[in-house]
Amino acid sequence: MSEPISAAAAADRLRGADRIVLLTHQYPDGDTLGCGFALCRALQKLGKTVRVECPDEIPEKYGYLSEGVPCPAFEPAFVCAVDVADARLLGPLEGVYAGRIALCIDHHGSNTGYARELVLRADYAAAAMVVREVIAALGVEPDRGIAECLYTGIATDTGCFKYSNTTAQTLRMAAEMLDFGVNNEMINRTMFDVKTRARVELERQALDSMRFYLEGRCAVMLVTNAMIARSGAGENDLEGLAPIPRQIEGVWVGVTMREKKDGSFKVSVRTGNHADASAICTRLGGGGHLRAAGCTLAGPAERAVEAVLDVVRRTLSAPSAGGR
Repeated sequence: MSEPISAAAAADRLRGADRIVLLTHQYPDGDTLGCGFALCRALQKLGKTVRVECPDEIPEKYGYLSEGVPCPAFEPAFVCAVDVADARLLGPLEGVYAGRIALCIDHHGSNTGYARELVLRADYAAAAMVVREVIAALGVEPDRGIAECLYTGIATDTGCFKYSNTTAQTLRMAAEMLDFGVNNEMINRTMFDVKTRARVELERQALDSMRFYLEGRCAVMLVTNAMIARSGAGENDLEGLAPIPRQIEGVWVGVTMREKKDGSFKVSVRTGNHADASAICTRLGGGGHLRAAGCTLAGPAERAVEAVLDVVRRTLSAPSAGGR
């Protein structure tokens, strides 16, 4: 298991290292990429040789995060993961860096402790907030590029500050990033408003697939490979589908199941105050946060849906369900 350390101690480790690789998770989102490129930019300002590695292709909409950031080739001497709760989320990079991850910076209470040392703030809305503290401890003043990376992480993991994980501290840190020149209008529009026609078509098909269970308290939406192919959607179009089922009135547990190329399903669970999303996904081999969590289940779809419904049914029938 990881040795817990502070943000200041993590800064000391990074200050004493060079040839640093920063790892982000599969199906990258704004928080993991924002963390990676913010820390990369800060370390490069200190003269470090550093690069970000992602197991998947980075969606085009995140291009501004890496703009102007060199990606040098070198043999890593220090490996750090950001916003990665479980080594399995590294996908093909897990095998490359197994046993070599010296540090993890995270905000997931379900972190499995795979790195040698861990900076964990489960009370923070985004890992970017933890990275902000590490950067401050490094003595690096954010420039606009660093600030836009951090703001992106905070904004995306709070649903543009709509989710219950948004606190006064979250808003203060986001406001601080605006003081450094962040174009929040551009970021918010890019992250939350703009959709391709292929994405709209994919949403239409996914909505057609939605089914309601447990007297309407649970909604399950499927996104299959066939839907993706018919819509012409690319990787850029697949992010942000998870919250849709939970947005429906009367739904306590929203489940989005995205088929992977190998036929398994990436399951994303979103809940209100009637259920713990992390507890549901932990029982299915995954984890996450109180209101947003995920796991991976083998196909076919019918079996995966039944596995999820069995856990959700038991969760909602528990004595504490509905009383929080």
